[in-house]
This record gives sequence, structure tokens and C-alpha cells, in this order.
Amino acid sequence: MQLRDLHRQYLAMKAEIDSAMLATVDSAAFIMGNAVAELERQLAEYVGVKHCITCANCTDALRLALTTWNIGAGDAVFVPDFTFFASAEAVALRGATPIFVDVCRNYYNIDAEDLVVKINYVESQTDLHPAAVIAVDLFGMPADYAAIKPLCKAHNLLLLEDGAQGFGGSYDGSKACSFGDIAATSFFPAKPLGCYGDGGALFTDNDEWAETLRSLCLHGRGKEKYDNVRIGINSRLDTVQAAVLQVKMRHFDEELAAVNRIAQSYSTLLGGRVSLPEVPATAVSSWAQYTIRSDNRDLLKARLHEAGIPSAVYYPRTMSLQRAFAPVMKYQRPCPVAEELSRSVLSLPMHPYLTDDEIELIATTI
Repeated sequence: MQLRDLHRQYLAMKAEIDSAMLATVDSAAFIMGNAVAELERQLAEYVGVKHCITCANCTDALRLALTTWNIGAGDAVFVPDFTFFASAEAVALRGATPIFVDVCRNYYNIDAEDLVVKINYVESQTDLHPAAVIAVDLFGMPADYAAIKPLCKAHNLLLLEDGAQGFGGSYDGSKACSFGDIAATSFFPAKPLGCYGDGGALFTDNDEWAETLRSLCLHGRGKEKYDNVRIGINSRLDTVQAAVLQVKMRHFDEELAAVNRIAQSYSTLLGGRVSLPEVPATAVSSWAQYTIRSDNRDLLKARLHEAGIPSAVYYPRTMSLQRAFAPVMKYQRPCPVAEELSRSVLSLPMHPYLTDDEIELIATTI
């Protein structure tokens, strides 16, 4: 699409957002205003689950889910080795041990075959109790839940879907954030559905867990404001962010279609030049990132910078190589694909308002 049309679309949405933010300011309902509850209803309906509980950010959401399940010291939680730090950080914050699992080279998500290997290792060779799997929908692509869910059931593991980058994607006709026993997502501005600050949400069909999650978000509140029945945290989505997200939800499917068109253009123009991200026929990505692979990644990134084209490396270091996890390294086993990806991945500009000329310039430069 050309610049004039995209600019018109952007200005129309901006006017809606400005109006919604001003209405929130005028109402002075900055915390727990009506827009929050209405957004939760809309998000739950979109994803196709019974409950949505908004919170301050996705890191909180992951930790709240693990807290609801009473996961802690002595428990092992299986996490992909190639992901953002928060996926495993939430495990460590609960006192549990993250066990890093290798990922698929073409899809970047957790490898079900290596997950079996790591589960068997923990069960037979360690003193840890296997408790849960965190499957990350990396770069907008849902994980392989057709393989992961049966494994969790067979080994009596809870499944936490980290959909921080995945909201809007789908797998076999079901939306991202509907696959886990509990799922989490992020509304950080760079995410597929981003607000104007930090924000997150949890999704579940379990009534008891939903009640506990709401309580934990509000200092462990019971039926009344000053009735605290458990130790919780202060993790709320403010009303201004909810108002912004309500407007963005009205345009979300249109933006989702746009990023998928852009991804197809990239793939057509770049085919045979670099290794491209893949999406199975049964899945739809929300393209939080369009991430290619190249043996000459650092040189390519430098040349793009010289041409005034931004790019980024997500992620230059695997989880198992993070110094923060040195205390649990005795439990880790190799993840060679994750290490290979950390040396070769490069994410290109990706958002719904890229023009055809910009896409062609990026591809031609590469």
C-alpha cells in the first residue's frame, strides 16, 4: 500500500485514540475504570476463552500464573532456550528451576522432540519435580501445540502459553492465548496489539484459577477491598491503556492482514537470498517480528545500518548462556539449534504501515 493511504489510516486511528484518552482523563477513573472490564470481555471473546484478567505486564502475568499453580522450589519448568529473558525469569522468581529446551530451526519455537528428551532427563537424572511447560509463541508464530499438549498430558505437566508476541496468531483455527491451561500476553508498544505503555493479560477457562489470578493482581484481595486472603502483588492495567487498546482492537484484524501481506512480500522478494521464517499451512502468524537467518548476519546488519534501514537481533544470547542462570547450569543439557540461531537471526522492519516502496528498498538492499 502507498504512503498516502497508510497515512490516512493512521491519522484516523490516532484521532480515535486521542478521543478515548481524553475521555478517560475527563472521567478521572484512571484505575479500574469501566474500560478495563470491557476490554477484558472483548479480549476473552476474541481469543475464545471464558476469562481474561488484565495486569501490569506480561512478566507479571507469567509469574501470577505460576503462583496460582503453587509452583516453587524443587519444581522444574521447561522453557525454550531461545526466547526473551522474562519467560525463564518468571520461573526463577518463583524459586523454581528453568530447564532449557531446544527450538525448531525454521519456526523458532520449542522443539517437541527435545522437550521429550529434557522431560525424561529431569525425571530420571535429577531431584527436581517436573511441574510445567512454558511454550512461547515467538515472533508471532504459535508453538506446535498439537505435539506439546499431548506431551504435557502424558507427563502430568501444566501448560503455560507465553503469548507475549503471539496475540492475533492462530493454529488449526484456534487463536493464540487459547492453548495453555493459562496463557499470558503483552501489550508493550512493540507487540502486535500494543498500548502506550506497559500492559499484560492472562487467559483461562478455569473458574477457580481466574478468581485466584484476579485476587493476586490486587494484593491478594478477597470479596472486599480491605479483605486480603493471600499474599499478592499490585499488578493492574490502568484505564488509559485499556481505552487505547479498545480502539486498537477495532482496527486489529485490519492490521493483522496488513502484516501478513508484508510478510508475504518479504518472502517473495528475499526467497533464495537468506533463510526465511516459515509458517505451517495450518497456522497464522501475527508477525511480531519478521526474522531471517544469515551466516553473515553481523555484516548484513552493518550494511543495512549504512543504508539507513533499522534491524535488530532477537536474541544474541540463549537463556542457558545468561549469567543470571549460572546457579542452575548443573541441570542444563545442550541446545545446539538455539545457539545457532543466536548467531544468525536478524529481524527486519515489520509493522502494518510499511509501504510497498519501503519493503522493496529493504529487500533490494539485502
